[in-house]
Amino acid sequence: MSDVLSIAAGIRSARRDAGITQEDLAHLAGTSVRTVRAMETGRGNPSLLAVIAVSNVLGLHLTVQ
Repeated sequence: MSDVLSIAAGIRSARRDAGITQEDLAHLAGTSVRTVRAMETGRGNPSLLAVIAVSNVLGLHLTVQ
């Protein structure tokens, strides 16, 4: 699985585990529903700031290897 698809699956899984909708996540992260959908499907090119905001809401941590 590509890195993008792994990140997408992780975000989708964490959101579902948290019991929140894409709309709720977008609101909490200060981004659009379209951006959240793009992240969860691995499509588009969301900004790094949007990915960080969504990750922070979900309690995920981004690491650099």
